[in-house]
Amino acid sequence: MIDYKEFTLDNGLQVLVHEDPTSEMAVVNLLYKVGSRNETAGKTGLAHYFEHLMFSGSRHVPEFDSALERVGGSSNAFTNTDITNYYITLPAVNLDTALWLESDRMLHLNLNDPQVLTQKQVVMEEFKQRYLNQPYGDAMHHVRSLAYEQHPYRWPTIGQHIEDIELLEKKDLSQFYQHHYSPNNAVLCVAGKVAFDEVREKVTHWFGEIPGSSHQISTPIPEPPQNGKRSKQVFADVPTEALYKVYRIPGRLEEAYLKCDLITDILSFGRSSVLEQKLVKNGSTFASCQAYVLGNIDPGLMVFTGKMEKGIPAEKAEEELDKIVERLKQKKFPEQVLQKIKNQSEAMTTFESVSLLGRAMKLAYYASLGDPSLIQTEFDRKLAISAEEIKEASDTYLSDDLASVVYYKCND
Repeated sequence: MIDYKEFTLDNGLQVLVHEDPTSEMAVVNLLYKVGSRNETAGKTGLAHYFEHLMFSGSRHVPEFDSALERVGGSSNAFTNTDITNYYITLPAVNLDTALWLESDRMLHLNLNDPQVLTQKQVVMEEFKQRYLNQPYGDAMHHVRSLAYEQHPYRWPTIGQHIEDIELLEKKDLSQFYQHHYSPNNAVLCVAGKVAFDEVREKVTHWFGEIPGSSHQISTPIPEPPQNGKRSKQVFADVPTEALYKVYRIPGRLEEAYLKCDLITDILSFGRSSVLEQKLVKNGSTFASCQAYVLGNIDPGLMVFTGKMEKGIPAEKAEEELDKIVERLKQKKFPEQVLQKIKNQSEAMTTFESVSLLGRAMKLAYYASLGDPSLIQTEFDRKLAISAEEIKEASDTYLSDDLASVVYYKCND
């Protein structure tokens, strides 16, 4: 368990403090509970676009990175379907600078035309390079739009269409900022060579007068049940065919989610995994194959994806994959092999908590889910899952009635 103390400001900002006297550094991790699930059709990609805008300067900080670099700091951020996370690492003696920078862009972000237009071009260029002009780059666009009919998860974080970003107006950005970038929609974690009382005093000074938003965050439209397999062929100039098969699974906080997570660990974790040994190393169909869960707050997807050997159709690859899945469903997984997978998972979890930044991120993320102590309780629950429970979850969720398949084909 990661030790922490917490407090909440009157404006709703939740603050966690992790004291680590062994480090001379500090991490300021500010998580906003906003991602692509908070967007609407026609105005997609806003959350990711905003990640870029947050580095464009604020009222008192014209150049965010330059101000941070002067005190030996560095920063970065990421956006996904559910959150946007900003993090700063710097010498602990300069903690005030990081808090000042974050508070100023929370309250006074620069949304002037030059910055807005510059970042729009940056995001559109990223869309082209990573998704439109990259082999298989648009695969998850097709997968999501097939697996979801109503929920905002039906588009990736980058956005549904590049035109959505191109047509965004300044009023769209201002409204998004006012609704989501407020203290009562954020979690701040300060970690490193810091003291709780000092952090509380500094955070109160820098963030205490920022007003909370009165906007009520709306809940995304629930996705209706899926009652049959969905499939789609996509043709593109790619070297080999590829398979993307996904199954609908419970959301991040539902009990069965961890069972689905463990299923993908069993099938795809490491070089000795089932998919690697059966389909890649000792098979002639797949050049690569992996499985993972997306870990969304709302009901998400278990993803199986692979590239085929040259000349092998994706449909044949699916047949081979289905044999592995059926084998998992038909017999209980050996307890000793399951324990090995759990040991590997435990080692990975420990490794992720070695770095100060990793600990700060974990605390902020689990706090956004509702309780930082979920770090430990969720881990304990996963280690307690039995082979019988794995079989039951496989029977329930690895059903073709819950599957969506994209066959990524080579142009003739």
